[in-house]
Amino acid sequence: MTHAPIVLDIAGLALAKDDRRRLQHPLVGGLILFARNWRDRSQLTELTAEIKALRPDMLVCVDHEGGRVQRFCSDGFTHLPPMRALGDLWLQDGKAGAGTGVLRATEAATACGYVLAAELRACGVDFSFTPVLDLDHGPSGVIGDRAFHRDPRVATLLAKSLMHGLLLAGMASCGKHFPGHGFVAADSHTAVPVDRRSLKAILEDDARPYEWLGTSLASVMPAHVIYPKVDAQPAGFSARWLKDILRQRLRFDGAVFSDDLSMQGATVAGTPVEAAVAALNAGCDLVMLCNQSVDGGAPLDALIDGLETALAKRRWQASATSEARRQRLLPQTEPLPWDELMHHAAYLHALDRLP
Repeated sequence: MTHAPIVLDIAGLALAKDDRRRLQHPLVGGLILFARNWRDRSQLTELTAEIKALRPDMLVCVDHEGGRVQRFCSDGFTHLPPMRALGDLWLQDGKAGAGTGVLRATEAATACGYVLAAELRACGVDFSFTPVLDLDHGPSGVIGDRAFHRDPRVATLLAKSLMHGLLLAGMASCGKHFPGHGFVAADSHTAVPVDRRSLKAILEDDARPYEWLGTSLASVMPAHVIYPKVDAQPAGFSARWLKDILRQRLRFDGAVFSDDLSMQGATVAGTPVEAAVAALNAGCDLVMLCNQSVDGGAPLDALIDGLETALAKRRWQASATSEARRQRLLPQTEPLPWDELMHHAAYLHALDRLP
């Protein structure tokens, strides 16, 4: 096969027999870690080394944004601030003169990105789903302080600075949740949010960061939100959003991940297998199913088997282009070992610049 689109999870602190079997399947290209997969740095490093020994090309991922979305927070990991703290810093000129808050905020964002990526990579994690590009409209509790700012210009420049820090440590980026989740109050983990604004209104506001960062972002994750004035399907299952708008209009050429197919917002597309097929046909390169390994992993096996059957029946097409996009997300440099990182000048400088 030329395409490994599935991103799945594991239940524990080490690989079980079923985990190894799944990770060796040619349709599986990524593994997302959660807090249950963490005890300490030594255990995490051993786990990622075991994964890479099994599959050197496996993309080892995590949601590690800072604030309330940070899976590893102890045993030396720096507890990073929520991204709203960077937006707040933007406005704080103090007595230093107009614009100095902007400079401090962008420097702090780069520092956050570098510390985030360098610490994860020192433990063998390849990739974090960050930055959040959603705008802070106010009603959304699930986004809230995960957003940099209400102003798309501020959010874009802070995200670009954070992405620079990621890149300095050898990590790719993922903007989420295209074209924007911050306007709706409903949480797509537990509901099917509906945003009734026009395409023009969305493109001139929430989607602007994707336009302005089109040459910088390595990957994008669409929202499980329905925008009925654009398409009846959530963005992650919509060829209109992914192929026509993101790829053609905004000229984005990086990888596109589906958001978690176990979320309530994905159920409108059917079962996880049906949703995965719909997402791939709509324009996603990778499809993710999370938190399904904890009771034996039957849903993960059903997804693998179902996608394999659907491929054989030509219900979706394996894509060498999509596979190349996945592989471009893998780090291209060796990470600094943890003990060396702790004395590295760039890392110490970054720590001093955190808000």
